[in-house]
Amino acid sequence: MTTETSVKDRYAAAAHASEKALCCPIDYDPAFLQAIPAEVVERDYGCGDPSKHVRKGETVLDLGSGTGKICFIASQVVGDTGKVIGVDMTDDMLEVARRNAPVVAENIGYANVDFRKGRIQDLALDMEKLEHHLATHPITDANSFMDLDPIIDELRKSQPLVADDSIDVVVSNCVLNLVDDRLKKQMFTEIFRVLKRGGRAVISDIVSDEPPPDHMRNNPHLWSGCISGAMTEAGFLAAFEEAGFYGINVLNLDQTPWQTVEGIEFRSMTIEAYKGKEGPCLDRNQAVIYKGPFKSVLDDDGHRLDRGERMAVCEKTFNIYSSEPYRQHFDLVEPLHEIASEDAAEFDCRRNARRDPRETKGQDYNATIDNTGSLDKSNDLSADSCCVPSGCC
Repeated sequence: MTTETSVKDRYAAAAHASEKALCCPIDYDPAFLQAIPAEVVERDYGCGDPSKHVRKGETVLDLGSGTGKICFIASQVVGDTGKVIGVDMTDDMLEVARRNAPVVAENIGYANVDFRKGRIQDLALDMEKLEHHLATHPITDANSFMDLDPIIDELRKSQPLVADDSIDVVVSNCVLNLVDDRLKKQMFTEIFRVLKRGGRAVISDIVSDEPPPDHMRNNPHLWSGCISGAMTEAGFLAAFEEAGFYGINVLNLDQTPWQTVEGIEFRSMTIEAYKGKEGPCLDRNQAVIYKGPFKSVLDDDGHRLDRGERMAVCEKTFNIYSSEPYRQHFDLVEPLHEIASEDAAEFDCRRNARRDPRETKGQDYNATIDNTGSLDKSNDLSADSCCVPSGCC
């Protein structure tokens, strides 16, 4: 039995009867649960609540949406100006979710959830469109089997399940670990592909403090039970970094293990990771000042940032630090005279250098400004200036 088959079979059964072994205790906001039928709430499985981190008006993609609980919670958070897409490969789960979607829509006053059939490691392939093709063009011999590859490629290209750069936030709740290890890298690449520049992933999953041994990984029951396919805590974060994400934050790591198997602890972890550091590095004489609390830090691109120092950065890095999750840690220093992007020189992001104040002010800058903010053309500080011994300081 393949890992995917074991997962499909177990979750198909769990769509019809609740299986407590598939979920961790989670405190969802009861105000959002009131609009969701009990059937959905009781047969949905997870280890966290990534919906707490979505915002009004966003387009949300839920990977492994199951019976739809996270989708239906997120639909209320994003409101009638937002949109939620749920992707799942299990027909039984999709049937429950789709049947209850009109009920939730009536309860909240709008419909903004769309459930689609697909595999989360291949978000371009619409499985229902493929099934429709196979119903009219069944595989009957080797030739018809070989003809299928270009059909699948065309479906991915012309009618993708989820388009490039179309999602504000990707969420998932205890599903990534269920994907075969050989396909996990592709899965993280797909998450990155569908996000808009500046978008983010908020993922709750089961992680381990040690790598599960081979005999556990080869156990289909442990795999479908969110054990064998778990990545290590460090490996989970590294997978996002390798896919090109930045600003990777651990939002939650449970102190108490969900399960312990053969001495290995498995617990829930929720992370947030951002997309958007692609592009050229241009020097516009900008600087950032790291405020602490550490003496120095090293960012994902190898930039060393010393506390209290004006560090030279490219325009791209400056813009990244101007936004979450970095903004609270930095003071931002713009040049006195703006340099247009088209006039900016290339910035070597491999170097770590302090930005001389004269680079941002200009080499010829020679102004004197008094304590009222007025320009003193005499270049003399008056005796009652705030910052002389007889002044207010």
